[in-house]
Amino acid sequence: MSASIDTFLAELEHQRRASPHTLTAYRHDLRHLLTLAPATPPEQIAPPQLKRLLMKLHGEGLAPRSIARTLSAWRAYYRWLARRGAIERNPCDGLRAPKQPRNLPKALGADQAKALLDGEPDDALESRDRAMAELLYSSGLRLSELASLNLGANLDLRENEVTVLGKRNKTRTVPIGGKAREALLAWIQERQGIAKADETALFVNKFGRRISAGGIAARLSRWAQKQGLGVHVHPHMLRHSFASHLLQSSGDLRAVQELLGHENISTTQIYTHLDFQHLAKVYDQAHPRARKK
Repeated sequence: MSASIDTFLAELEHQRRASPHTLTAYRHDLRHLLTLAPATPPEQIAPPQLKRLLMKLHGEGLAPRSIARTLSAWRAYYRWLARRGAIERNPCDGLRAPKQPRNLPKALGADQAKALLDGEPDDALESRDRAMAELLYSSGLRLSELASLNLGANLDLRENEVTVLGKRNKTRTVPIGGKAREALLAWIQERQGIAKADETALFVNKFGRRISAGGIAARLSRWAQKQGLGVHVHPHMLRHSFASHLLQSSGDLRAVQELLGHENISTTQIYTHLDFQHLAKVYDQAHPRARKK
């Protein structure tokens, strides 16, 4: 990395408190500037050269979404340089990433969610798996938020609430449904025989230590297979399902935005498209003039 890129990333980490995931993505995307134009310091790369770099990434088969993310990282870096007076203007101005197909997030149907969560655990670890799935669906948590939960500090089963630290270090408190509360109480009982004495994590692995994000994803997929769902279930799918089903029932986009912890409502609006798909399906099944003969 160049000295300016290293300084930019350090500022992101320490002053803006960017997440490790964000820092890794930025580091990867900014490395393209060095590998694609090794003879030119990144501060001196001109707009036509940046455009050629983007075209080269596209020609190498990089997905439009990945190119858009890369361009976003470049813009942030050059804005930072411009604020420091290192460059006169942002060379990314006017550059556009290839158009991305609009892929709606995949959500379970209500019957599928019920089938996933109604299964009976056969052992303590499956009791944990059901509790994790219930909490993801009940409260719309991100995978990282679930993995970082601590017993007692984040969970209030008297008030039926869970407090999480989301993106940009923003804290939010969301309700816990009755079924999720029951599953959590059952797991906490089992947890006593598994967790190490000094372990604070709510969810632990078979060794008694905090279960990793990858471990959560693998166990959730295993639990879904056991219930015979026939689809690959990942943690974010339950967050999508939470948002979609809540919006279908309430129609309150602002409330869903708050519960999901979205900074911009435009991020939440994608679930209105899921809701419309649901309405269109109901229309096709119920309207007299929509039925196929």
